[in-house]
Formats: sequence, C-alpha cells, structure tokens
Amino acid sequence: MMRALIVEKDEDGKTDAQVRDIDEDRLPDGDVTVAVEYSTLNYKDGLCIGPGGGLVRSYPHVPGIDFAGTVAASDHVDYSPGDKVVLTGWRVGEAHWGGYAEKARVKGEWLVPLPDGLSTRQAMAVGTAGFTAMLAVMALEDHGLTPDAPEPVLVTGASGGVGSVAVAILARLGYKVAAVTGRPENESYLRDLGATEIVPREDLAETVKRPLESERWAGCIDAVGGAMLARVLGQLRYGGSAAAVGLAGGSDLPAKNIPFLLRGVNLLGIDSVMQPYDNRQRAWQRIARDLPMDKLEAMVQPAALEDLPGLGADILKGRVKGRVLVKIA
Repeated sequence: MMRALIVEKDEDGKTDAQVRDIDEDRLPDGDVTVAVEYSTLNYKDGLCIGPGGGLVRSYPHVPGIDFAGTVAASDHVDYSPGDKVVLTGWRVGEAHWGGYAEKARVKGEWLVPLPDGLSTRQAMAVGTAGFTAMLAVMALEDHGLTPDAPEPVLVTGASGGVGSVAVAILARLGYKVAAVTGRPENESYLRDLGATEIVPREDLAETVKRPLESERWAGCIDAVGGAMLARVLGQLRYGGSAAAVGLAGGSDLPAKNIPFLLRGVNLLGIDSVMQPYDNRQRAWQRIARDLPMDKLEAMVQPAALEDLPGLGADILKGRVKGRVLVKIA
C-alpha cells in the first residue's frame, strides 16, 4: 500500500481530493517506478486538484506535474534501482498519474538524472516553475542577451514560482533585474532575491496607443501575458527579446506588429512540457550551477500531501508566493 492524493469526480461533475491508502498495483503503465521523495505545487496542479481545467482525462486521478526521488524498479536501459531522478512535463499529473503519491510509474525517457550537487529536495524547490525559468533565461541568452546590457531585464509576475526563480538566476548571472509585482508587501522579498528595481503592476497593466515607447528593458521573462506583455514589447530595446512563460493576465495579446518591424524584437514561446531530453539535461545542469541555493531556500514554503487541497485553491487565486515544496516520503 502507498499514500496518495486521490481526486474523484461524481456524476454531477463535482471533484473531491483526499489523501488515501491505495495499492501500488493501481499505478499506470511505465518502465520505471520511482519512490517519490518530493513534489511541488504549480498552477496546473491547482487546476488538477480542483475542477481539472480540461487537463485531467479520467478519474480517479493523482495530480502532481513534477517530482524527484529514487528509482525503485526499472525495465529501462538507462536507469537502475537507486538512481536519483527528476521529472517535469510530459503531461504527467494531467493525463498520467503524477507525483502526489509515494510511488510513481512512468516512461524512462521522461526522466532526467539528478545533476551532481543537487538533492531531490532542492530539485523540487526548483520544480517545473524553476525549470521553466531557466529555459526562459537560456532562450534569452541564445538570442543575444548578455549581463553587460545597460538596461535591466524585466520579470513580470515576479513573486510567483517562475518569477522568483528567474529573478534569483538573473541576479546571480550579473544582470540588473526589474521585478513587476502587484503586491507592495513583497518588495523586500524580491530585493532579497536580487531585484534592483521594483515596478508596480499598474505601471504596465494597460496598453497605450503608441506602439513604441522608450527602450527600457534589455529583455523580459513574462508570466502574465495579455495587455502587460503587449505593453512590454513596445518598451524592449532594439533586438531585445521577451520570453513568454504564462498567461495569468489572459491569453489575448492586444499588440501591434510595429515593435517587430522597427525594433527587431523577438517574442519567444517557452514550453516546458515537451522539451527534448538534451535541452532538459542542459537546463538542469545550469540550474545546479547558476541558481543560488540560499536564495532558493528563501522561496520555499513546506507542505504535506494533506495541505494540497487548500493550497491548490490558493494558487488559483494568486495567493501563493514563491515555491511550495511538498514532502512525500
């Protein structure tokens, strides 16, 4: 038997999430079984714990879109019992049972070996949000961003999981970082992570008639989308890039194409779910090297399986700061 957070849906479509003991035989198909040590909480997890948001294919369901732990059994050539591994993406926790259980069974090609110097606890303090943040940093660098840029790099939704890790990584790499937040009480938190400038959310929340404004930002990691992203595109320096990682402000983009044509700016889409293995490995190696672990610890909010139904509702309402680290075993 093992403990797991099980989400059920009744005939009226109402969901209920409870921690229960279930038989390991109920795990889905896969060639590697992992003893899960830590998972985390992401926006998608909040959806899957609750109404599903169209992500969950069938019930009963075990959410948890990421996890880290130790291989317990393997029929995959690349993994043996005792190996430390991390998983993000591949619709685990959505279409496939995920990390909110003491055991998970998955395909070996979905896993990445845990980098040297990184513990399973640290890996999930990073989690999908931090992995996404690193992918965004890498994409900006691949498109010419360097720490000697005179303008700061803008991070929107900076108090959230992706934003918090992005601020810490960028500051560690020597970038000037401007952090956007709608919660003034988080200013000291963001400055402790390395932000050199705090931008009130209302300063960027509305579009303007001018398609181009002053060149304020060397680049941007955007977790908000919508009108804010449209506004930021018109404020990027010549040849600058915005890495889009989220849509907390909506999926519409009320933007003009003038910044692309007259300033040569780039809009980079960041997908963490279906990333190829080599890029996953590259990102985790960069995380182990470039993320300051003392700053990471400052982001962490510890939690247990029993806390997840309440926290899942909180993250959907924007009430979660930093990283929720879920100890499984």
